[in-house]
Amino acid sequence: MSSVTNNQDIAASVLAKINTREESKASASGDMNSRFLTLLTTQLKNQDPLNPMENAEVTSQLAQMSTVDGIERLNKMFQSFVDGQSAYDSMQAAALVGRGVLVEGKKLTLTEAGAVGGFELDAAADSVVLSIKDAAGLEIKKIELADVKAGSQNFIWDGTASDGSRAVDGAYTVELSALAEGKKVTGRTLEFGPVTSVIRGASGTDFQVGSLGIFKYDDIKQIL
Repeated sequence: MSSVTNNQDIAASVLAKINTREESKASASGDMNSRFLTLLTTQLKNQDPLNPMENAEVTSQLAQMSTVDGIERLNKMFQSFVDGQSAYDSMQAAALVGRGVLVEGKKLTLTEAGAVGGFELDAAADSVVLSIKDAAGLEIKKIELADVKAGSQNFIWDGTASDGSRAVDGAYTVELSALAEGKKVTGRTLEFGPVTSVIRGASGTDFQVGSLGIFKYDDIKQIL
């Protein structure tokens, strides 16, 4: 019985809010009509009998008031759209929490399961070389790829070093080299991290990517 009562209370509250909004709209429309009638009556009372107001002047003022009213309505509609879009973007952003993403960076973290990294090319390349180095700057592994398209790409390193041994788990860095017909192709390495939270601010929605920092949506190159 209490559940039914709660539902009825919620429905009554919603209906009350809707009725209030409708009354506010009607009141705003009535105020506009009232202002117009007051202005028109005042003008007719005070116009010069020897120089009555022309029809064109009345029509012009009617058009001006209609324009002002239209602009007010348009502004309200646009603000409503912006608020709705902002809420939608926040819902979309929240869906990324817990997902892995690639953002610009040189670090590569090797765990027992391996390491995930990425890179981005401004143009297609005939060959791409990824040089994985340890903290001392020594090359541990070289990954070579051929015929790579422009855009963001991801790769997996199983932890095997160039000599066949298993590299020590921990932090490494990646350097990128790409060529197309012997000419250098501009690119950059990407770093993997999990989205741990979403931050909604006045300038938009930001993402906290683990310990890597805070990034904009445009900074995310790939969602894995």
